[in-house]
Amino acid sequence: MLAILLVHAAAALVAPLWVRALGRNAFYPLAVVPLGGFVWVLANWSEPQRVRLTWAPSIGLDIDLGFDTLAAVLSALVLGIGALVLVYCARYFEDDEPRLGVFAAELIAFAGAMFGLVTSDNMLLLYVFWEATTVLSFLLIGHNAEQAASRRAAIQALLVTGAGGLTMLAGIIVLGAANGSYLLSDLLGATAPSGTAVNVAVALILVGALTKSAAVPLHFWLPGAMAAPTPVSAYLHAAAMVKAGVYLIARLAPAFAQNPVWHPLVLTLGLASMLLAGLRALQVVDLKLVLAFGTVSQLGFLIVLVGIGTPGAALAGVTLIVAHALFKACLFLVVGIIDHGAGTRDLRRLSGIGRRDPVLCATAALAALSMAGIPPLVGFTGKESALNAVLDSDVLAVPVRGLVFAGVVLGSMLTVGYSIRFVWGAFADKRGEPEPAAGATPVAHHPSEVPVPEDQPEAERRFRWHPPGALFLAAPVVLAVASLAAGLAPSWLDARLRPYAETLAGPPPPHLALWHGFDPALVSTLLIIAVGVALWRLRDRFAESAHPRLGNADRAYDATLRAMDTLSLRMTGAVQRGSLPLSQAAILVTLIVLPTVLLALGTRTGVTLRLWDSPLQAAVGAVMAVTALAATVLRNRLASVLVVGVTGYGSGVIFALHGAPDLALTQFLVETLTLVIFVLVLRAFPARIEASRTAAFKVRRAMLAACTGTVVAVLAGFAVAARTAEPIWPRIPDAAYAFGGGKNAVNVLLVDLRAWDTLGEISVLVVAATGVASLVFRSRRFGSAPRATDSPDYDPELVSWLPAGRLIGRAERSMVLQITTRLVFPTIMVLSVYFFFSGHNAPGGGFAGGLTAGLALTLRYLAGGRYELGEALPVDAGHVLGAGLTLAAGTAVSSLLLGAPPLSSAILDVSLPVIGHVKVVTALLFDLGVYLIVVGLVLDVLRSLGARLDSELADAEPPAANGGPRT
Repeated sequence: MLAILLVHAAAALVAPLWVRALGRNAFYPLAVVPLGGFVWVLANWSEPQRVRLTWAPSIGLDIDLGFDTLAAVLSALVLGIGALVLVYCARYFEDDEPRLGVFAAELIAFAGAMFGLVTSDNMLLLYVFWEATTVLSFLLIGHNAEQAASRRAAIQALLVTGAGGLTMLAGIIVLGAANGSYLLSDLLGATAPSGTAVNVAVALILVGALTKSAAVPLHFWLPGAMAAPTPVSAYLHAAAMVKAGVYLIARLAPAFAQNPVWHPLVLTLGLASMLLAGLRALQVVDLKLVLAFGTVSQLGFLIVLVGIGTPGAALAGVTLIVAHALFKACLFLVVGIIDHGAGTRDLRRLSGIGRRDPVLCATAALAALSMAGIPPLVGFTGKESALNAVLDSDVLAVPVRGLVFAGVVLGSMLTVGYSIRFVWGAFADKRGEPEPAAGATPVAHHPSEVPVPEDQPEAERRFRWHPPGALFLAAPVVLAVASLAAGLAPSWLDARLRPYAETLAGPPPPHLALWHGFDPALVSTLLIIAVGVALWRLRDRFAESAHPRLGNADRAYDATLRAMDTLSLRMTGAVQRGSLPLSQAAILVTLIVLPTVLLALGTRTGVTLRLWDSPLQAAVGAVMAVTALAATVLRNRLASVLVVGVTGYGSGVIFALHGAPDLALTQFLVETLTLVIFVLVLRAFPARIEASRTAAFKVRRAMLAACTGTVVAVLAGFAVAARTAEPIWPRIPDAAYAFGGGKNAVNVLLVDLRAWDTLGEISVLVVAATGVASLVFRSRRFGSAPRATDSPDYDPELVSWLPAGRLIGRAERSMVLQITTRLVFPTIMVLSVYFFFSGHNAPGGGFAGGLTAGLALTLRYLAGGRYELGEALPVDAGHVLGAGLTLAAGTAVSSLLLGAPPLSSAILDVSLPVIGHVKVVTALLFDLGVYLIVVGLVLDVLRSLGARLDSELADAEPPAANGGPRT
């Protein structure tokens, strides 16, 4: 199972390269990936398996995968139909399709994410894959991003299913806490928990599941998603993603089918979806929308069956899951072929395709017969079993059972009606049919639509038919034949699906069969077929109305968004007045009032303070206080920055005096770099603060500042005094050496014991650097700093201490600084490397080493200008940042692949000639990623706030008086 996930991830990474090399034919080798997984599923169908990789066991975050009958059913559909859809894509798209490589990567990644979802045993891991499918569906639906309909549909699907996913996450957390485990196997293998909290959790999870499977009233995102390319509709919205909610209900049914909130939600919304969407499928004129509303209807049917909670209903439900995936994916692919060949999906304009392409017609007819539940297709087998299961559902009260049965029968009648309407609309000769009504909403057409000769029948003159090739037809034909084969082999299908049904409490269900005798189900089927045909004959009575009597969910969605926008604007207008001092004051007042009130009302312990360890600390603190006050009264911007810097250096001195050399070193380096960045930015500002911006002494501001400082100090004192347990800091040095192989506890904490925190922090650094550079450069984010040869004033005959030193005008040039830089730069870089390698056992590390290297680059820039920065490190800062983040994240993944917890370190002892015995810790690679990210951050800041600003200032100022070039 893990190998299947990794292979799909690898295939998603290389898919763009394959598409670039092979064009649309790259979909054929990509199809081998899910096909291989499909073969594995078939080979291991009857062998339950479990995979566990330890991740964070203390909080229940482990990679737990499970494979049983239900997972096998969904996995076979996801991987098997996924392979067929990829083969179909090779002839659906053209080589010049925009973003085809990205589309292929997203589609193969979706297959892997869906496989991970149905095999997850940990509910938190299931949620991760759940949201991965949501994001990937957003990208796939919005593939044609230049079209407004695609963008709207993608955002709509993301908002609706994403909100449902967050709701489900809340339920998972509550249920996991109540059960004491997030494992589905633990939840289903013991007595199900109960209580109010569990009822709320089950309701929240069901909301997420029903949203994903497009249940009424949140069904509208699925018809809207038909703006996606047809392969996406066939795969995500027929065979895979929309089955996720049905799967989750089926997975939890053995434990919670008798929960008091289960049947009211599942049965009510399932039946409402089946009936309302079935009626809409009889109204719309776009073939794709007919199938979309039919999908919503069928999903409601599936939700009812897997939600009843009896073995018979479970067997019928999982049978219809298989049947629905086969016939609905086939029909969507058929619609794609029709769209390509005819240039339209409007069933009012199509005519004669059945006569001109009998193979395509027979394929669609087989799938539609299965959808309508006509023997001997698998849809009939599942529907007969479903009718009997509903009648025999003793867990339902008799009136409820009757209502459910009546709803299923009525919904099945609608299914027969729109199944006939689909085949008739797509393939029948409609010479006598009227032209589309004036003012009717047009259906999007394929660009291949061209005029046809006048001698053809009137209906056929509306389009020209381009017959599909054999490879284009292959996928839907295979699916249609599979529907027939599964229907003709009910005992074979029964043997493979029954193990799931037997996990539910109750008598064993009847075996699947084409003939159960002359029973109520058969009578109901005959009635369903007769009424369904009558509904089709009365199809003109179901004309689509511009003002539906039952309301319009899409309009309700728009109204909800408008109301939320209005509310957010009013709230923002109330709390965000556009005044920075007002916003800061609101934040600080909250910081003062809320903790003070809670501290006054809560339980407090005594506070014992030690003012200092040595008088020197008090002296440093006094200097910091004086400089902090000076920063509030100085009007020279540079002077203000310098005195603020003194407070930072003072903090570093206190760290050093308190026995924290690592913190002191980092503080000094960060403070120095911060000062340089301030100075770079201040060059674009006047030296002094304008008189109009100065303010007299403000009593309220002074009181606010004093109260803030006092509250923070008091809270710190009480927080330290509130500790009742033994602190862990005395154990950290020994743990650092035993588990991390290093004597520097601070560095080991950063790269090993708490490496997840560090990974998050460096990710934020990368985002911040990217954001700053993007704001500064606006139109061109990537690129390295200019080199000396890029300057029009470059003269290769000139000699200077620095490669770009001669490009600075004489007035700004400092020979002393250039000579010093030439001598000191190599030493600083060696010191940087020393800090990096020594950090595991002595003060230093990747962060300190990277800051040191950044200061060396800053020195080169200050001495030689913007062209010298390009000479010092002629690479793109984005590449350095990306390499560092990849290396750090790769270290986490590599340990996981070796069977160890992520980011865990391995210690290697080696003996080298001359050097002797060396101990290497794999956390060094993670630290190297931190080093590169810090260097890339500094380079990005210097390139944006330094070199870029230099260029803009040089363009804004006149040439230097002495005629020399400027920086």
